[in-house]
Amino acid sequence: MKHFSFLLIAFLIASSVFGQDQQNWTWGGPIDPLQARYEVQRYTLSLAFFPDTQEIHGSNLVEIACDGRLDTLRLNLINRYTVHKVEIYEEEVNFDHKNDILDIYIPDGCATEAKIYYGGKTPVANNPPWSGGFTWEKDESGNHWMGLSSQNEGAKIFMPVKDHPSSEPSNGVDLYLTAPSPYFIASNGRLVNTVQEDDKTTYHWSTNYPINNYNINFTLGMLYKEEMTYTSIEGNSIPMMVFVLDENKDKAPLLLSVLENSTRTHESYFGEFPFPLDKIAVVETPYLGMEHQTINGYGNNFQFVRMGETWYDWLLHHELGHEWWGNKVSVNDWAHFWIHEGFTAYGDWLYFLKHAGEAAYREKANSEKKNIKHKQTLVAHHNATAEEAYHGEIYTKGAYVVHSLRFILGDEVFFPMLKAITSEEGFIYENSITTKGLIDFIEKYSRMDLKEFFNLYLYTTEIPEVKINKKGRERYEISITPINLPVEIKTSTGTERMILTKKPVTIKSGSTPIIDPNDWYMLKK
Repeated sequence: MKHFSFLLIAFLIASSVFGQDQQNWTWGGPIDPLQARYEVQRYTLSLAFFPDTQEIHGSNLVEIACDGRLDTLRLNLINRYTVHKVEIYEEEVNFDHKNDILDIYIPDGCATEAKIYYGGKTPVANNPPWSGGFTWEKDESGNHWMGLSSQNEGAKIFMPVKDHPSSEPSNGVDLYLTAPSPYFIASNGRLVNTVQEDDKTTYHWSTNYPINNYNINFTLGMLYKEEMTYTSIEGNSIPMMVFVLDENKDKAPLLLSVLENSTRTHESYFGEFPFPLDKIAVVETPYLGMEHQTINGYGNNFQFVRMGETWYDWLLHHELGHEWWGNKVSVNDWAHFWIHEGFTAYGDWLYFLKHAGEAAYREKANSEKKNIKHKQTLVAHHNATAEEAYHGEIYTKGAYVVHSLRFILGDEVFFPMLKAITSEEGFIYENSITTKGLIDFIEKYSRMDLKEFFNLYLYTTEIPEVKINKKGRERYEISITPINLPVEIKTSTGTERMILTKKPVTIKSGSTPIIDPNDWYMLKK
């Protein structure tokens, strides 16, 4: 349990420094009207890496679809990079690049692609992954080791992009990544081809699915690969691999085993791994980690612990859970950030349930409950930026709300519902989920009216208050405000479930009744 608590502490500390970069590279908020006029279909990113100078140089081909005339193609790219030229159908066109915005002027008001040539010195991460950028380190042998983190800044810190959470390239990305030989670059999707020329090597990675901008990622280093073929819960064969520094290759077999076990655990609750045509993979990074689609960052130093009969790594399991909650099921407005983190954090609790039992699961829930201070609402305002929506309780309180749902719905409804959410066409891949959409789905699936419950726990910082008044010998009146809730009540004769309301109910007990003895809820008692 201390392992996820460490994650919470780290994220709470990071919250205090998030946004301190003088460039203020947050993202989200209202979408720019010019960017609302088109959709990205695919990015083809070609980058050469120069570790000695910490620079990147290359191009990005942006393929789009738009309705009607489009005179200006507006993209985002931080000003620290120089844009050398822009081409539309191999013809140079005019552009402006200022205030981290790249405006490309389309001569005839119609185009389906633009290719931007750019490069420069990369921004260095202040506190990765929370305050992101490029992390340039050295391994024990003095070799370069580079990682990238951009969840809170967006992809504009490394490529020209439509940098809004509502935008995913519907046909994915191609990445042509060039490094000095013999360095390897691990990235998203499948490795299509490797070309060695003189003293450099180009790796062509390609994804078969839409991808969030901040999940486009690459790690450079002297990397060793351990791999296997994984058979999914649906019987599909999926490449599974881990990339670690050469100096840690003796740890790779166990890391791969941990990855396999975590994948099976997630699949048992959330359904098949979401990207079977790509791969399941983690790469050792010079920062703690992040949920980069099909190439999760891992920097937890192989701190495996025993959980039942298995080896468990809290960081690996958490980031892998985002493949379902964040990468497959994605929000289009950071106001709903809690869905990514709350359900993923709850998936961490489910590892305890599956491998250590119900008592360990409850102990895990109670340990996290102590960290919940109810300082901010889980749902932020509409059109929130990542900075505005991000705080530690989207993990802990978000997970606890899901935990409470388990009790309200019952296991026979709750667990199949988790798989139903991750299979709902309107929520997955190029589509997106909102809090309202989630609530509507759960109410329809469960045939329950849960608006009071969700409105209180998601949109306010209040929690229900239980009052117990003794009324004579062995008689107690119990009430709850401001919402009605089904709760367990433990009396001298046993435990029963009943609906509590603001109208007191009379209970007979030889001892003071205990409300919610198994801690299904966040309550004032």
